[in-house]
Amino acid sequence: MRISVLILLMAFLSACASTPPSDPDNICSIFFEKSKWYKKARKSKNRWGAPIPILMAFTKQESGFRARAKPPRRKILGFIPGPRPASAYGFSQATKETWAAYKKSTGHWSADRNNFADAMNFIGWYNDQSHKKNRIAKTDAYHLYLAYHEGQGGFTSRSFKNKKWLLDVARKVAATTATYGRQLKSCEKKLNRGWFFRLF
Repeated sequence: MRISVLILLMAFLSACASTPPSDPDNICSIFFEKSKWYKKARKSKNRWGAPIPILMAFTKQESGFRARAKPPRRKILGFIPGPRPASAYGFSQATKETWAAYKKSTGHWSADRNNFADAMNFIGWYNDQSHKKNRIAKTDAYHLYLAYHEGQGGFTSRSFKNKKWLLDVARKVAATTATYGRQLKSCEKKLNRGWFFRLF
């Protein structure tokens, strides 16, 4: 009986942990609701110099904070579910190939795309690569997102130039970053005090 209750409790907690935040437009609400996410985002910031608002804005755009997000399937004849357009998966929507490159580069072989901490570290690492290869400032959400979407080679060849929809998305990510940045200033001191002191 006790084992059954424990299994149900673990399943419930697991489901809660994987659900998107209830207010994805407010970074303070996200971090207060998902009590461990701030610490994980801050760890990526400290390692890669990745601003937390950019990490979170990328995650919101890519997956809507859904741990097991995948790109929608293409439709065959307009209604038959076909293959997915890419192997993108998880919080960061990293492809299998890029995720493998990340694991090899960092030595983090156990990293999972549906793990929030690993996704934060991945985005920080990728933007660090874009900074080194494309000379994009780590605070430049607009151009970092273009490199994130097109790849560093695609950014160099300006493959995004005629993709108005992508330029619009990059502007949206930059706007979300700015909003998150303003919001975080109002609550970061409290977040840094730890979960117990957040109650007061």
